[in-house]
Amino acid sequence: MGFDQILTKTYYNNTILDWSITFLIIAGSVIIGKIAYWFFSSVIKKMTAKTQTKLDDIVIDMIEEPAILSTVLGGVWYAFNRLHFADATHHFLVQSMYAAIIITITWMVARLLNALTEEYLVPLAEKSDTDLDDVLLPVARKITNVIVWALGIIVALNNMGIEIGPLIAGLGIGGLALAMAAKDTVANFFGGFTIFTDKPFTVGDRVRFGGFDGTIFEIGLRSSRLRTLNGTVVTIPNGKIVDSLIENVTLEPSRKVVSTLGLVYDLNAEQMQKAMDLLKEIAKEAGDALEENVIVGFLGFGDSALEITFIYYIKKDANIVETQTAINLNILEKFAANQLDFAYPTQTIYTKQG
Repeated sequence: MGFDQILTKTYYNNTILDWSITFLIIAGSVIIGKIAYWFFSSVIKKMTAKTQTKLDDIVIDMIEEPAILSTVLGGVWYAFNRLHFADATHHFLVQSMYAAIIITITWMVARLLNALTEEYLVPLAEKSDTDLDDVLLPVARKITNVIVWALGIIVALNNMGIEIGPLIAGLGIGGLALAMAAKDTVANFFGGFTIFTDKPFTVGDRVRFGGFDGTIFEIGLRSSRLRTLNGTVVTIPNGKIVDSLIENVTLEPSRKVVSTLGLVYDLNAEQMQKAMDLLKEIAKEAGDALEENVIVGFLGFGDSALEITFIYYIKKDANIVETQTAINLNILEKFAANQLDFAYPTQTIYTKQG
């Protein structure tokens, strides 16, 4: 058998010569793809690097690999299209090629959107004062990727002749079942969004909620974390937070302190007045740590003490513990110096002698 006879021998409706030319075209398309890759890397990127904007650099970098893959796919398509196949095989090859091209375009769009988000939106989110965009941006990126790839796959399957109606219906039923199972997660997600928008508290705020008292150190989309005064960490689902009463201690304009001082019944009216005057003097000595609306009054006769009520307000920027401690020490010192004794529970029993 001569060489010409070998080349004209037929396999699967095509001669060996036709098959050889097909594989040579495929190999040539791969070589062209390599050359295109070198051209992009060595020529195009150097040209875009000289421009003032980074947009062209991003676009070229993101479409480079999908464009080269499209070139190779085009060569493969041309190579196989020149062959002769059965109608069913030819139809399958055409549909597969369309699907591959659509998936490649989807890949390019997804890469381009991710790169533009990373270059332009992420820096803006980092510079903003709110934490909302910092948390929602990654979620938005994932959702965008899912939508882009879902549309690409649906279009690709449709071009391959696969009925997507029943598939979408099945996904809808499955999505409904998933939504019912994940309703608490969805509620927590929207609770997190509500926290970021309404801002009942921010990171670093001290809050009281559900019997817990502590400082918020993390706010997420699903839950928020609070470090209690004992040092333990409490994770609270955001859905429960937005449906409950929250006391933000940090936002209080000032700390109200109410003290009831019980003095012995041996004191007379002048001594009681002296005690109240001393309390007003002590409040003035606290200086800028207190607000001006100090209230002092002789308001009760207790079972074992004459009761003076002392109300003052510690300013937000003052150290609450140190201020209150200094005032209490000053009270002890001045009352002791003026023989104003504090009472303790006593009971006097009178007996009648017969």
